[in-house]
Amino acid sequence: MTGPLDATPARGGRAAVLAVALATFTVVTSEMLPVGLLTPIGGTLAVTEGTAGLTLAVTGLVAALAAPLVAPVLRGLDRRLALVGLMGVLAVGNLLCAGAAGFAVMAAGRVLVGIGMGGVWAVAAGLAVRLVAPVAVPGATATIFSGIAVASLLGVPAGAWLGELAGWRAAFAAGAVLAALVAVVLGALLPPLPAERAVRPGGVLRLWGNPALRSALLVVAFLVTGHFAAYTYVRPVLEQVPGAGPGPVGALLLAYGVAGVAGNFVAGRAAGRSARATLLVLGAVLAAAVLLLPSLGAALLVVWGLAYGGVSVTAQSWVMAAAPGEREAGSSLCAGVFNAAIALGALLGGRAADHWGVRGALWLGGGLAAVAVVAGLRGRG
Repeated sequence: MTGPLDATPARGGRAAVLAVALATFTVVTSEMLPVGLLTPIGGTLAVTEGTAGLTLAVTGLVAALAAPLVAPVLRGLDRRLALVGLMGVLAVGNLLCAGAAGFAVMAAGRVLVGIGMGGVWAVAAGLAVRLVAPVAVPGATATIFSGIAVASLLGVPAGAWLGELAGWRAAFAAGAVLAALVAVVLGALLPPLPAERAVRPGGVLRLWGNPALRSALLVVAFLVTGHFAAYTYVRPVLEQVPGAGPGPVGALLLAYGVAGVAGNFVAGRAAGRSARATLLVLGAVLAAAVLLLPSLGAALLVVWGLAYGGVSVTAQSWVMAAAPGEREAGSSLCAGVFNAAIALGALLGGRAADHWGVRGALWLGGGLAAVAVVAGLRGRG
């Protein structure tokens, strides 16, 4: 990496932070849009639901590959302009999906969504420190990351509802319009954000040599993989455990989402004091909730949501503390690991469910979360 460019501190205030949070909400909503629309997408494009489900996998994998490449590709470009451009890529991707006449075009649109998503996360994750005063950074970081939880709580159900009301194409078209509007908002509310450092190709990956950062990324990899191995199959599991059934499942998932939003802000504050300790506590609580849910009852899903809701913001705080001079490069690497873990978790959870039943996915997920805690305790803080 080269030395710092001519980057001056920027302060955009609360409005700028909310604009970035709106961007994270939009990218996660766009990523997850197919979740409630797989059946009509498959019917229209004449593919199976399993094939239609690849629209989720391809976006996650592309985002995982794109995130570490964003900083080297953008180099000295003002990050405000970069975010506006990446939201434009997201809008084009959603628009391409809305008009897809065949699965190949749909897949191409989802690739663009993955590029936009990975890029936005890589740039946005570490922006709080440049937008607000140091004392307000933990809260601002939590606000930016709240886009994940709020998208799961509101964005994904809204997309499914719009798909039922006006067709799945309308849901993707709405995603394109939202992305375009957010691009305008970002351009209007963000201050100039000159690149802090120029990152050469391979510079992001060389950060793996930082012991504290490597420890954080290992914890993230195990914890997120474990969460998605279990959560992908949470609905069929809930229908088999005490205190749940086909009727209350929707209410339980809503409670999980609300708990996730609360967990994001609670953990964000705690991470300002010790990100490593906070993430290890979250990992231990998540592991216990996942492993004990089948025997103690569905109420533990709320505890699970509270714990996982704080993972993203706490992981980002640990990354920034581990590599304070390489915030964007570290965020890029973290975003890549995070998205790769999402895809790997869903894959491993499926294999576990095939071999041991859906509860096997919970055993695997809880076990991986426990491994994350052990890795964090043994690693460098």
